[in-house]
Amino acid sequence: MIFLIPAGIGAGGGEGYYIRMPRPLQNNAACDAKPPAIAGVAPDAAPAVDPARERLERDPAFHQFQQHLLVERNASPHTLAAYRRDLEQILRLLDWSQPADQPVPWTSLDRLRVRGLLMRLQQEGLGRRSLMRKMSTLRSFCRFLGREGVLDHNPAVDQLLLKAPRTLPQVLTRDQITRLLAAPAAVWTTAAAKADTTADKAAAHFAGRRDAAVLEVLYSAGLRIHEAVGLNLGDLDPAAQTFRVRGKGRKERVCFLGRPAAAALRAWLELRTPQTAAGPAGANTAAQPLFTNQRDGGRLTARSVQRAFKLYLREAGLAPDCTPHKLRHSFATHLLDAGADLRSVQEMLGHASLSTTQIYTHVSTERLMQAYAKAHPRATAAHN
Repeated sequence: MIFLIPAGIGAGGGEGYYIRMPRPLQNNAACDAKPPAIAGVAPDAAPAVDPARERLERDPAFHQFQQHLLVERNASPHTLAAYRRDLEQILRLLDWSQPADQPVPWTSLDRLRVRGLLMRLQQEGLGRRSLMRKMSTLRSFCRFLGREGVLDHNPAVDQLLLKAPRTLPQVLTRDQITRLLAAPAAVWTTAAAKADTTADKAAAHFAGRRDAAVLEVLYSAGLRIHEAVGLNLGDLDPAAQTFRVRGKGRKERVCFLGRPAAAALRAWLELRTPQTAAGPAGANTAAQPLFTNQRDGGRLTARSVQRAFKLYLREAGLAPDCTPHKLRHSFATHLLDAGADLRSVQEMLGHASLSTTQIYTHVSTERLMQAYAKAHPRATAAHN
């Protein structure tokens, strides 16, 4: 049994809503049990400090590299965090002879050490894609060290890695999209009908209109989830039915609203404006978030959208492993199915390279072949 609790209702409040799923009774004892004691370690002992993390924090070259990513490459906070995590693991696995309290000897980084690093990463069980990302991080860092005169050459460029097989993205059919986009209204209309108070009904209407608008915008423009929750009121141009999006690398692009998405946004703004648009005195309205939580009017988070998405998948009868990013895949594939040219789809998705967008042509072609095989009376004979 699932309990849907809109934000601000019940103990604790919260952002958007809560999904409360009671655990099976037979698991309660295990859930309440304390972890076993470890010999020689106090129960409340603080977690051990990671020497690699501390060493990286003290390293001037690393901080200069972070500044380079931020200023020159316009990297997002997510990109900076990913580079940091990769370099922490790389530093942890590199075979250095110097004590940990000494400066990192980047000048002694050579092909042999990089090859040993690659072997240790493989021994840790990393998949091929993860290995490629770690090596890409190291190549970028070594390229920066070469530019700064720390290294004479890039020792990571000559390491051979088999390319990861490129899997085709999974997409939803038009019928599945229709059911999914209708799910927020269905879920929260039911919740409002069962609500006991006026406040509960208002909370359900708030969540239903907001989440319907979020899903419509995700599919109408093929947005990444962080792009959608990052939208501000000032990004909208209702008259032109367009809005401005800040994508990867903080690059801006203009996206379009279809009629259903524009209608869903209008319905959401009717509720959003009087309830959550107050903000601090003198605040710039254009900089306020488009999608807000109900508790305090703060920006809706990607995690909240992901939690809600699971509810709507169940309501629509779709697989529970489907993610909001499949709306982006479906957007691109449906455009190509309808005859849109690849370059236009690239611009709408905000891809820097056309080769990234070309993966959707394979999806579209495969769908056409399946339709042909299913519908044409002599399709089977033609393939034998």
